Amino acid sequence: MKKIILVLFALIPFLGWSQEDAWVYFTDKENVEDALANPISILTQTAIDRKLDDGIAIDVRDVPVNESYISTLKLEDGITVLAKSKWFNAVHVRGEFSAIEALEDLTFVASIDYANHVLNASSRVSNFYDKWEGIDQQAEFDYGNSANQAIMLNVPLLHLDDYTGEGVVVAVLDAGFPGVNSIDGFQRLRDNNDILGGYDFVDRNENVYENTTSNHGTKVLSNMGGYIEGEFVGTAPDASFYLFRTEDATSENPVEESYWVEAAERADSLGVDIINSSLGYTVYNNSSYSYTPADMNGVTAYISKGANIAAEKGILVVNSAGNSGANEWNIVGAPADAELVFSIGAVDAVGDYAWFSSVGDGNQPILKPDVVARGVSSAVIDNLNDVVFNNGTSFSAPILAGGIASLWQALPELDAEQMKDIVRQSASQYDTPDFNLGHGIPDLYDALQSTLSLNDVQNDVKINVFPNPVTTHLTINFSPQLIGESIKVINILGKEIYAFKLKSTQQRVDVSWLSSGMYFLKIESPKFTKTIKLLKQ
Repeated sequence: MKKIILVLFALIPFLGWSQEDAWVYFTDKENVEDALANPISILTQTAIDRKLDDGIAIDVRDVPVNESYISTLKLEDGITVLAKSKWFNAVHVRGEFSAIEALEDLTFVASIDYANHVLNASSRVSNFYDKWEGIDQQAEFDYGNSANQAIMLNVPLLHLDDYTGEGVVVAVLDAGFPGVNSIDGFQRLRDNNDILGGYDFVDRNENVYENTTSNHGTKVLSNMGGYIEGEFVGTAPDASFYLFRTEDATSENPVEESYWVEAAERADSLGVDIINSSLGYTVYNNSSYSYTPADMNGVTAYISKGANIAAEKGILVVNSAGNSGANEWNIVGAPADAELVFSIGAVDAVGDYAWFSSVGDGNQPILKPDVVARGVSSAVIDNLNDVVFNNGTSFSAPILAGGIASLWQALPELDAEQMKDIVRQSASQYDTPDFNLGHGIPDLYDALQSTLSLNDVQNDVKINVFPNPVTTHLTINFSPQLIGESIKVINILGKEIYAFKLKSTQQRVDVSWLSSGMYFLKIESPKFTKTIKLLKQ
């Protein structure tokens, strides 16, 4: 009798969850060579230009999923396709276990990964909790209370120098954006046409403002782009934004990870510079889908793997560390656990650790969180156009992301990894980091001044090439300091195809053998780095 009882208890996690979620991975893609040879067919020109500027390869991950495979899956009995990912060459499906298992018989299905890890032969059960719980804290409005969160990062000095995020594009992945299309707090963005577009990946429609189950995304956006004269200024009031709803605030299910990855892919194809994500995933309503703290290693969660790819594609991914510092979970969640994600913890108005801010763990690939910003009683604009005060790393992340957008306007030559480095190096405890505050509170104006001082050294080193466009021979003039250094010739896919050393202050190079198209000349030395676009006719 005791054995029967134990079996019944073992089955309890599955009762009421007859539908399973899974990721179905495909074997291949179609027309890969043609797509890579003609990247404008799969990416916008803005995206191609950003990748070219940063030396980011366009590769097979940029090629779309084979739509005929998806169509075939949709015809299978009991299968619903909820999301797709070109980076993973996969789709997220829902159905009964037997229906999903039957997909393995399809010749184009490479593998299936169930969200219920018991079905993958490794259990990871945990208790569900509400990740939004306890973050809202409305207080009497006080004019100017948005100032502290900006001053803490020295953002106002960037604004005084007219660096307000102009020309920097941010994708906001969140739970809902009601009011952004109508309230005064976003009138400045609307008047300047800085809301570039959006999509609701949960409800699958273009109206990102329609769903009102959560105003979380509205508040998050306000920390970057909100503006009420005399009352509130976001840290990047002149940046441009795409708004993507990927979070269903009414439930917790791993399909939200798939929505997030799909939105990140959309952001990459649009040429976005920064992703701000004030979302995190640890445990689910169906505990069979839940992660354990040991899974927060940066390489287990689907969303963390996707976030790393987004960063590899040249996007600066900023993510909230999480609000679990005071509960049993405690540590940074996914995707903030990913190595290439810039994870943001929280402090109070005087810079002390916020009790709820998720902490780092030795199991994670690098020190987490990376840095911190104000997350206790952060000023935000809600969907009623009221300035209220909320707690959460949900707000420290966009406060910093907007500051980085303003800084990036001043330093457009930097790529995402370089930007993360200078922000870390400017932080208050860069030399003595810990698991609570990471490297500390950044000083973004100091990051600007320090980088400009380094550029003064680089400005003494000159290099130029002509003619450009070139047909047969290229002439390179350069400062004597560069003699002996190497120049790499890199194609549009990021592949090095040729390298040569600089031997004198003027050098003539035969490029007649190069195919027509766009290339990069890249030189790197301890004190000088430069990439030059070259058009071969």
